[in-house]
Amino acid sequence: MPELGLVDTLGILWQPDVRTRSSSAGLGWTDLYVSSQRENPYQADFAPAPTHLIVLHLSGSVRVRRGQGGATRSRTISPGGLFLQPAGRELSVELAGGLDTVHAYLTDQALREANAGRPVEPAEELGVTDPLAEQLMRELDSVVDHWEPSARTYVDQLTNMLAAQVVQRHVSRPTAPAASAPSHSGLSDRQLSAVRDLMHDRIAEPLPVADLASAASLSSSQFTRQFRASTGHSPHQYLLRLRLERAGRLLRTGSAPIGQVALECGFSHQEHLTRVMRNRLGTTPAVMRREGRRKR
Repeated sequence: MPELGLVDTLGILWQPDVRTRSSSAGLGWTDLYVSSQRENPYQADFAPAPTHLIVLHLSGSVRVRRGQGGATRSRTISPGGLFLQPAGRELSVELAGGLDTVHAYLTDQALREANAGRPVEPAEELGVTDPLAEQLMRELDSVVDHWEPSARTYVDQLTNMLAAQVVQRHVSRPTAPAASAPSHSGLSDRQLSAVRDLMHDRIAEPLPVADLASAASLSSSQFTRQFRASTGHSPHQYLLRLRLERAGRLLRTGSAPIGQVALECGFSHQEHLTRVMRNRLGTTPAVMRREGRRKR
């Protein structure tokens, strides 16, 4: 799938009074575009966009007006408040003061997957609070700021979680019930084996959840739930554990430079491997290599 980019967004980020600090442009994300910026006061009308927009207010309080004529709504939004604009609808909005925001643009496909393939119609929200959605958007902003290609699986996981939260908390009307389907508590042995083989084969590459789901012949949302039920871990956590295990073996038994080991195991560079190993295992590649040499 092509990367989701600025051209797929609503148009707010094109405004001269909006100054982008960071974004996911060029990172290869296919179902989500994330941007953080400073928005100065403006008033503008925007044509319908193909993506659903969620805006998290990081500062404020700021008064926001949306709509025209009798349909106008106005509200003072405090830090942590959310603004949601569904795809395919025109938007008229006025921002009365400057503030810092994080924008998340979700594809309709992401919402459908989170809703078992059924259509979703999000609500027009103005200043609602949702602690989980706020946490997910802050984490996505942090991932953009400290991007490592190996985090691709983690980004897909966060995208699925944000889409599921929109479906659960922010729809304008209930969707039709899905046809009953057999209940699955986890992946079959064959599915799990295929996924593990793919993880091992592509351990050095950014690995989208969609590729792992394809190996199990499931949608991304189904796969993530069933994988966790089978292993007790998210795909990202499980893949990270495999990468650390392989790095540990290479460090203890081989002589390749630590930077080369990092790249072969899916880490962006030596410092990335060192940081993750210290946080997860309480040790460093250098210490692990010395311990391996003593045991030979």
